[in-house]
Amino acid sequence: MTEFIRKRTANAKNDILSGLTVALALVPEAVAFAFVADVPPMVGLYGAFMMGLITAVFGGRPGMISGATGAMAVVMVALVKKGNEFGIEGGMGEQGLQFLFITLLMVGVIQAMAGAFKLGKFVRLIPHPVMMGFVNGLAIVIFMSQLEMFKTGTGDEKVWLQGTALWIMLGLVGLTMLIMWGLPKLTKKLPEALIAIIVVSAIVILGNIDVATVKSFIVEGSGGTATGLKGGLPMFQADIFSTKLWTIETLTIMAPYALILAAIGLIESLMTLNLVDELTETRGNSNRECLAQGGANIINGLFGGMGGCAMIGQSIINIKGGGRGRLSGIVAAIALLCFILFASGLIEQVPIAALVGVMFMVVIGTFAWSSFRILHKIPVSDAVVLVAVSLITVWKDLAIAVIAGVIISALVFSWENAKRIRARKKTLQDGTKVYEIFGPLFFGSIQAFNSKFDVKNDPEKVVIDFMESRVSDHSALEALFNLIQKYEVAGKELRIKHLSDDCKALMIKASPKLANVIEDDIDDPRYYVMMDLQK
Repeated sequence: MTEFIRKRTANAKNDILSGLTVALALVPEAVAFAFVADVPPMVGLYGAFMMGLITAVFGGRPGMISGATGAMAVVMVALVKKGNEFGIEGGMGEQGLQFLFITLLMVGVIQAMAGAFKLGKFVRLIPHPVMMGFVNGLAIVIFMSQLEMFKTGTGDEKVWLQGTALWIMLGLVGLTMLIMWGLPKLTKKLPEALIAIIVVSAIVILGNIDVATVKSFIVEGSGGTATGLKGGLPMFQADIFSTKLWTIETLTIMAPYALILAAIGLIESLMTLNLVDELTETRGNSNRECLAQGGANIINGLFGGMGGCAMIGQSIINIKGGGRGRLSGIVAAIALLCFILFASGLIEQVPIAALVGVMFMVVIGTFAWSSFRILHKIPVSDAVVLVAVSLITVWKDLAIAVIAGVIISALVFSWENAKRIRARKKTLQDGTKVYEIFGPLFFGSIQAFNSKFDVKNDPEKVVIDFMESRVSDHSALEALFNLIQKYEVAGKELRIKHLSDDCKALMIKASPKLANVIEDDIDDPRYYVMMDLQK
C-alpha cells in the first residue's frame, strides 16, 4: 500500500510540474495562432484553456494536450474574413467572430457524431509511412513557425533581427536547448523545459537584457491594439443566437468550413493520439477522444474560444516531462487560466527566446530521424508516400497530406494485389476442367481474372474453385455474373465451389437461379479436416 501511494504521489508531482511547463509553452502558441486566425489574443487563450481542460478530463488519451492549433487557424482566417465582409441588415458590427463561434458549434457536433458512430477506429487504417511523413512534416512546420520569432515589426513590415539583437536571441535559444539537453544527464527529477524557461527568464530580467518577451510579442502581433494578457473568465456568447446569423445564406457559408475544420481536428488529434500511444507504450480510446474534442469545440463556440484540437508539440513536451496522467492536462489548462487572471505580469516577462528553444527541442524530438536510415531499405512506394506526406504537410496542411498519403498507399496496395491473382488449371478424369483461383478477386484484379478463362475452347463442364481466393467487392460479383452468362450463352455447364457464405448470399439474392451454379461444399474432404481440427 505504501509503495502504491509513493508511486501515485511521484506521478502526481511529474504531472503538475509538466503541466506548468506546458502552460508556459501554450501562451505564445495560442496568441500566435489567434493572430493567424485574425481574432483577438484572448480568444486564442480562452480556446486553449477550454480545449485543454475538457479533453484532459473526458478525452481518450491521458497526457495528450489540446489547444488552439495552426492547422485549424489557417482555415479560420478565411471564415473570419467572410464573416466580417458579410452584411447584415440592422448592423451588428463585425460578424467574423460570430461566424467562427457558430461554425465551432457545427464542428463540435460533427466530431461528436464521429465518436458516437465509432469512426475513430479508422485511424488504424493509416499506414506507417503516412504516420512518419506526418511526424516529419509537422516537425518542419513547427520549426518554420518558430523562425517568425526571429523577426521584428508588425504585419508586412516584419524584418529579420540583425546584429547584436540576433546574437542575443540565438544565445538565449542555445542556452535553453543546452539546459534541456544537459539537465537530464544530471538528474531526471526536474522538468528540464520548466527549469530552462526559469533560468533564461531570470538571466534576462536580472541582467536587464533588451529582448522580445511574451508581452512585446502580443503588442507587436496585434499592431499595438492589445496591451497584454490580462483578462477575465470566458463569457457566454449570447449574440451568436441572433436570428440574423442563422439564415440559409449564412449557414451555407459556414457549413463547408465546419466540415474542413472537423476533419482537420479529428485527423490531427487521432494521429497525435497514435504517436503518444507509441511513446508511452499504452493505448488510448480514439472514439472517446472524438467525443471529447467535439464537446470542447461546442463549449468554445458558446463561450468565445477559437477552438482547436490535439497539439503534437505540447503533447510531446508533456510526455517527455513525465506527464502521463489526466492531471497534467488539467494542471496545464488551469495554470493557463491562472496566468490570464492573476499572473499575466510574470508571464509577460518570459523571453520569447526561451520558448523558442523549448520548441526547437520538441522539433528535434519529434522528427523521425530514422526515416533517413530506412529510406533505401523500405519499398520505393512507401518511401514515396513518406516523402510526399512530409512535403504536402509543409506545402498545404495536415488533413490534405494524410488523405493524399492514404490514397497513394491504397492505390499501391490495390495495384500490387491486382497482380497476384492466379489460376491453376487441371482436367479431371471425366473431362471436367477445373480453374483453381489464387489471390483476391476485387475491382483491381478483374481484368487479369477474366483473361484466365477460355470460354470458347473449354469442355462442356467447367468448375471454378475459390478455396484459395475471396470475392471482395461488388465489381468482383459483377465479373462472376458476366462469366456465368458467357458460359450459359456457350451452352456449357459451369459450377462454382468454395465461395464465402456472404458472397453466396449476395449472388443468390441478386439472382435466385444462381443457386444451381453454386455447389454445396459440405462433402468436401477439406471441410471435414477443418471440422476435426476444431474439435
